[in-house]
Amino acid sequence: MQFPGQGRPPVGIVFNCDMAAIDDALALALLYGFDGKNESRVIAVSVSKSTLNAAAFCEAIGRFYAGAVSGAFGGFGRTLPVGLSLDAKAADLPMFAMPLAKKNAEGAPAYANGIHHLNETAEPVALIRNALTAQYDQNAIVLLAGPATDLVKVLDLPGAKDLIARKVRLLVVAADEPAIQSDVTAARKLFAEWPTPIVIAGREVGEGVLFPASSIEKDFAWSPAHPVVDAYCAYKPMPYDAPTWAMSAALYGVRPKEGYFQLSEPGTMQVLDDSRTKFTPAADGKHRYLIVDATQKERIVKTYTEIASAKPVPRQFRFRPPQKKDAEPPKPPAIKPQPQ
Repeated sequence: MQFPGQGRPPVGIVFNCDMAAIDDALALALLYGFDGKNESRVIAVSVSKSTLNAAAFCEAIGRFYAGAVSGAFGGFGRTLPVGLSLDAKAADLPMFAMPLAKKNAEGAPAYANGIHHLNETAEPVALIRNALTAQYDQNAIVLLAGPATDLVKVLDLPGAKDLIARKVRLLVVAADEPAIQSDVTAARKLFAEWPTPIVIAGREVGEGVLFPASSIEKDFAWSPAHPVVDAYCAYKPMPYDAPTWAMSAALYGVRPKEGYFQLSEPGTMQVLDDSRTKFTPAADGKHRYLIVDATQKERIVKTYTEIASAKPVPRQFRFRPPQKKDAEPPKPPAIKPQPQ
């Protein structure tokens, strides 16, 4: 939520993912790392696969960070509600099943979470709409790391395109092939109708800069138990370096002017019937894609490892004094839990 009377806060991040690969968990850690540095705020997290444990894992990561971070939710034992789509079926993966099953020395769950039943999750379309409604104009960024299904449903809401155009600066899409293939119709509609600029992090970006296993083994050692470390070790046999589609989308979304990546010329991205994408350059196009800059790889990896592994610290709000042009945003509708 926004903070009336304190001026414009850092950009709010809506993260819609399928939590189908370890990169999604790393991206969420990166976003909470930026949140702790007061560079951005995680304002909505939703999972586009109907697996309760995936939502519970996201909530556990949020609680892990909120336990040490004071602010809108931390310090009060609360975290953001997690959205869970009911449209797609998916099997539980070891990367979130293992951390959720882990016990501490007292036999209690190592990572507390408040999601054990469907009605403890939020409907993702309402969650995303409400989060955007609560933001100042042009003070939100949407990150997509999974099927476009939920975002297209947001687009279809009455007045949603105007709301998105007013509130959202940018949509950044981690466009890996499985995500597009899982809902080609939604991906096609998203690229055709989304009203803001779109930046795409494609396969070559995710595979061009890898997250090093060595960071998991040493940089996260400040905590004897870390949900992202446990997820990483459960995802594949160690050691392995992980692709970074979602991380690159998150990094560019939060720090678009830092020169980590090169940008293509403007154009239009289309999704073909066979799920392949086609980019057509056009001077008036609203789409661009990220290009790996070989000279920046070391810097990108350093940023990934330092921010994602950083120990949460109490946040010090340093908002500028409120200005006359900063009108208080309207309060969003209440988010109702999903039925059993």
